[in-house]
Amino acid sequence: MKKKDCFYLGKIVKKYSFKGELLIKLDTDQPELYEDLDAMFIDVKNTLIPFFIESSQLHKSDLLRVQFEDVYSEADADALLKSEVFLPLEFLPKLEGNKFYFHEVIGFSIQDTNFGKVGVIKGVNDSTAQALFEIDRDGIEILIPMNDEFIEKVDRKNKTILVKTPEGLIDLYL
Repeated sequence: MKKKDCFYLGKIVKKYSFKGELLIKLDTDQPELYEDLDAMFIDVKNTLIPFFIESSQLHKSDLLRVQFEDVYSEADADALLKSEVFLPLEFLPKLEGNKFYFHEVIGFSIQDTNFGKVGVIKGVNDSTAQALFEIDRDGIEILIPMNDEFIEKVDRKNKTILVKTPEGLIDLYL
């Protein structure tokens, strides 16, 4: 399994017991969807290794308490601390309407109701206070906030997102 075929589920943040149980901080709005998994992939030295789950339960809302098969000591658990956890993309719940996953819209074209064709989404910058579409327009980078009020329509079939940005926003980049 390669990382490009997976999504980031969370990070192992601490040990829970002396029996090798671990707490995973989930990066999701719906932690309950991931409570009854059979396995997950853990990034060990940049290689995704499958770990089978013996038992798991939610712990304090966004933490998942997990007992992996063959991880029964503090030393075993220590080896996995601070590791990132991944699941295959097919485990993501399907989104509809104007909701989307960031990885899903890479390569979509952006159309603005006032401006017309803006360009193609090359990435999403979510390290800022508000996530931004990173759009390539013939070598020029244009950033558009991913604001619900700007997003008019997500057309998955035609790989297009229709936005209505404030007048002059796109012109700032040109």
